[in-house]
Amino acid sequence: TLLRVIADLEQATSGSIDVNGMTPHEARLARAYGYVFQAASLYPWRTISKNVALPLEIMGLDAAVIRERVRKNMELVDLAGFEKKYPWQLSGGMQQRASIARALAVEPDLLLMDEPFGALDEIVRDHLNEQLLKLWAQTNKTVVFVTHSIPEAVYLSNRIVVMSPRPGRIHDVIESNLPRDRELSIRETPEFLTLANRVRDGLRAGHSYDEVA
Repeated sequence: TLLRVIADLEQATSGSIDVNGMTPHEARLARAYGYVFQAASLYPWRTISKNVALPLEIMGLDAAVIRERVRKNMELVDLAGFEKKYPWQLSGGMQQRASIARALAVEPDLLLMDEPFGALDEIVRDHLNEQLLKLWAQTNKTVVFVTHSIPEAVYLSNRIVVMSPRPGRIHDVIESNLPRDRELSIRETPEFLTLANRVRDGLRAGHSYDEVA
């Protein structure tokens, strides 16, 4: 819901929200964000390069500009050489990388990611976590990433916002002191485990486990 309100796909019933100095509506019109959904949502009849190019075609950009942006962003997500493949010919992880390339192609300042790796197996998920950090270092984009995985939240984030459900409330905001350059092995360190335990404690405190008789 938070991502959808930021993206102006839903309207807040109260309060206000600021997206880098704009209202969500202004941010949407300015194409100030890219959105990566839980499913890759690629059109099966379009090649991967054509899927990445779709928002640029809608924007009416010049064909040469579209080709260059597609090339650059396919390389960013390590999909160079797969331009003429169709979604059904790619693995789930590769499809999600194509979805990320499509979101980045509009050159947004903000990237909204709604549990993009939740349906993938652990090995692929770990690999994409590593790739996302490298992508973040290359592009320096602000990323709002929603996940139900505590290790994923701690590994990817500089700031972790712990929310409680029904109704959604911000229970804790945790600033990470982990180095920006992180290997997967950092998940075994005391510093990582301390952050993970704080997130877990916040989730437990924010949830209600009352049993229904």
